[in-house]
Amino acid sequence: MTSSAPATIAPYGTWPSPISAARVAAGATPMSSLMLGGADGSDIFWLAGRAAEAGRNTLLRYHGATTEELTPAPFNVRSRVHEYGGGAYVVDGDTVYFSHFKDNVVHKMVAGEAPVAVTRPGKQRFADFAVDRARQRLIAVRELHGDDEHAQPANTICAISMTGVETVLAQGADFYSSPRVSPDSRSLTWISWDHPRMPWQGTTLWLADFNDDGTLSTAVRIAGGADESICQPEWSPDNLLHFVSDRSGWWNLYRLCADRQRVEGLCPMAAEFASPHWTFGNSMYGFRSASEIICTYIDQGVSRLARLLPGSGKLEAIANPYEEIRELRVGNGYIAMLAGGPAIPMELARIDFTEDGVEILAQSIEDLPDQADLSIPTSISYPSANGRTAHAFYYPPRNQNVRAPEGGKPPVITIGHGGPTGMTVNTLNLKIQYWTSRGFGVLDVNYGGSTGFGRAYRDLLKGQWGIVDVEDCVAGAEALVARGLADGERLIIRGGSAGGLTTLCALTFHNVFKAGASYYGVSDLKGLDQDSHKFESHYNEYLIAPKAQADAIYAQRSPINHTDKLSRPMIFFQGLDDKVVPPQQSQMMVEALSKRGIPVEYVELEGEGHGFRKAENIIRTLEAELRFYQTIFKLNHA
Repeated sequence: MTSSAPATIAPYGTWPSPISAARVAAGATPMSSLMLGGADGSDIFWLAGRAAEAGRNTLLRYHGATTEELTPAPFNVRSRVHEYGGGAYVVDGDTVYFSHFKDNVVHKMVAGEAPVAVTRPGKQRFADFAVDRARQRLIAVRELHGDDEHAQPANTICAISMTGVETVLAQGADFYSSPRVSPDSRSLTWISWDHPRMPWQGTTLWLADFNDDGTLSTAVRIAGGADESICQPEWSPDNLLHFVSDRSGWWNLYRLCADRQRVEGLCPMAAEFASPHWTFGNSMYGFRSASEIICTYIDQGVSRLARLLPGSGKLEAIANPYEEIRELRVGNGYIAMLAGGPAIPMELARIDFTEDGVEILAQSIEDLPDQADLSIPTSISYPSANGRTAHAFYYPPRNQNVRAPEGGKPPVITIGHGGPTGMTVNTLNLKIQYWTSRGFGVLDVNYGGSTGFGRAYRDLLKGQWGIVDVEDCVAGAEALVARGLADGERLIIRGGSAGGLTTLCALTFHNVFKAGASYYGVSDLKGLDQDSHKFESHYNEYLIAPKAQADAIYAQRSPINHTDKLSRPMIFFQGLDDKVVPPQQSQMMVEALSKRGIPVEYVELEGEGHGFRKAENIIRTLEAELRFYQTIFKLNHA
């Protein structure tokens, strides 16, 4: 309900807000890994993150008209294959198979019964499951670790019998994903790639038929290579292999013709029908029938929903209220989506093919703020260095009960997203509204290198990490100042992981920002190479330079080597269990700044890894960051 009381006048950055850090933590229920199943295919499954339970992932099912939890504590449906995981479960009718995070054991769970272990504890991890019904087994990506924790694990495509026997089906590549069994059970497709490539640089799509003993015939390369990224292979109901490729410069849909000799594009356009493979199990299209595909695609950073007729290439829009469609599954007569928008939190939505409207089955935020307190972002583009155009979402300060004195301009927080191969979206996010409701503006940047804008834009970061991303964040902040939307003396930059490097480089090598916050950010590129896990162990060869030339560039770009140039106040947040960016990266920066007398704070969190899952730590970090800015800029505490 909108307040009718006169607005309080208070300086920007000091506004009393109805969105507390506790409310952010309570409302931040991650939703992921959408699946369909049940006896008739009408049940909808998904994972929900429980911040109050140390970030445990639990499996939920929408059945009939009710939602039930299938995996009570202590079960944690999560995988760490490639460290980032995803694809931690699969559904076959009323049976679910899932990976339990604590011991990586695969469990089988039949509706109404307790989970039963299928595999044995060991050094193996599993993800991206497919059900091979004809042979009564699972097929999955297996990551086998050895006794030496510093040695890289071996990745394969592996079959798992119902007695836990593991049989390798495909091996030899550094990485695998997306094993998918054809509807007639005769064939298997999968994706592989090798160092030094990341999956958005170059992958290969393979196809092989099953032998009578369940092994595979000689695999045939269907598409892909060193400079073509293949994503999300799927089979149509009539056994035609479909996939997404960026061979045109955009991730578009293709299919293998029935003769298995030709590949044809289905709807060429300057839009992205896939997202980067950071986690397993991404799904952005599915089949209503053999002649109709339901898909979502990203157009200039915003998701669209459509019906595609492969025979004609005709694409028809499907009305919906969302601007981000993260996952999509197609059932018998309906679409299920994880989707959100500027005033809509991530939610589980169902669209019936025979009815108008959207049915909301679950929301990531149960206690929504009043609409009048929400800052609705504007999509902006602006000039950056060397003639580039960069993109961002700008959120103005917004609070129905408070306004700033005439003539004031707000402090603005610029955010560099993680990845760095990734993108920011405009779905309602309470962590952003936490700031805007207190009188801060927020600029959330899709810098050069972000996905959602085609391969050429994505490749702007090739060899330029720490430069292009920083220049686009700097240019964005300067554009807001020029438009009268920001106080140039109170510009802040913050970011996590790769966004932490952007933050540190912006504060070290530029003078635009006056303070910053690094969440488990990269400060030492050389150290990152030495400590990185297998999946990202060659990532810097793309982002910085091949190893033979890298050392000199690492020295130039690593903020830890240039602390004499960093004179801006900073706050650092670091999980002590982080295996992606180890704690010493943050600790070295804090020590260097402390020695020089620069205002610095360091918050370390036990039991947290790369990203914070526990409610108490979400609260702690937000409140500490707010206090830091209010102290640095001498804002009155609200």
